[in-house]
Amino acid sequence: MGEKRTQTDSGSSSSSLSILQDDQEGFSPTSSKALVLVQNAPIVSSYNERIRPMLDAIDKLRNLLVMDEGIQLPTIVVVGDQSSGKSSVLESLAGISLPRGQGICTRVPLIMRLQHHSDPEPELSLEYNGRVEHTDEDNISEDIMNATNLIAGDSKGISDTPLTLMVKKNGVPDLTMVDLPGITRVPVRGQPENIYDQIKDIIMKYIKPEESIILNVLSASADFSTCESISMSQSVDKTGERTLAVVTKVDMAPEGLLEKVTADDVHIGLGYVCVRNRVRDETYEEARAIADRLFETDPFLSKIDKSMVGIQVLADKLVQIQAASIARNLPDIVKKINDKLNSYLSELN
Repeated sequence: MGEKRTQTDSGSSSSSLSILQDDQEGFSPTSSKALVLVQNAPIVSSYNERIRPMLDAIDKLRNLLVMDEGIQLPTIVVVGDQSSGKSSVLESLAGISLPRGQGICTRVPLIMRLQHHSDPEPELSLEYNGRVEHTDEDNISEDIMNATNLIAGDSKGISDTPLTLMVKKNGVPDLTMVDLPGITRVPVRGQPENIYDQIKDIIMKYIKPEESIILNVLSASADFSTCESISMSQSVDKTGERTLAVVTKVDMAPEGLLEKVTADDVHIGLGYVCVRNRVRDETYEEARAIADRLFETDPFLSKIDKSMVGIQVLADKLVQIQAASIARNLPDIVKKINDKLNSYLSELN
């Protein structure tokens, strides 16, 4: 899998706290600066450079396991029924190939850290079990599968131990997302009988905190009201105020889709984005061009407002939502960390 090195943390909880405090002073959720950033956010811009330090600070705190101390962090959590098209959506956002196939492809929580950088040569790495392994675009899918097997075993079971994928690539949006196993009710050979309950437990752990943003991936051909992922997200976010839906495979079921996303019978508070899935042998540029043409010319899909279609729109929305969430939650995160530190200091004294 390429060069390997042992993961080390050069920072500490106090240094991360310092970063958060610096960012908090420079980016108040109620400041005019925050409002301008959230309202006007191209996918790659100086906006990314200004939000990047806060996102890095949140990611450092995640690596320091502050969530194990009961301090919740703003997180975009990707959920969907099996075969809903989750992998295709994430591939299009990251510009890389992810494991695909029959059954559950994502068997562990996959923390995807996307970072735009100007170097034309991408930098990809996997972090798990206390180590970092470097990889590349040609081998990333296989390397994810190998790392998953080391974490969750060679069978078809799942694990709650996360795998972190770092993607530094020109043109990707600055985002951190957690992709969770696709929901299935019927175990296949090699899976435990309670596979549904195991998946549900992992999903609920990640989507229950109010700081979590739920990205619900739905197939256009599905009855949204019967999707398991909708049922789970509604159980923790009844009004849908922190749920965004992305509708996939629109070219396979275009008729009636406009009515489904405008009627919003399942209460998606952050709105819908409709996308066409990339076919395996298409380049990302070809897939984007085909999707653009589809939404312009299809007699049904062309009626959907352009603010609700395409990967670019999805990326823009996610960046904006993430920025607003971090800015909104940052003061409380700093306070909770300070409270924890003071509590531990009191115990020591």
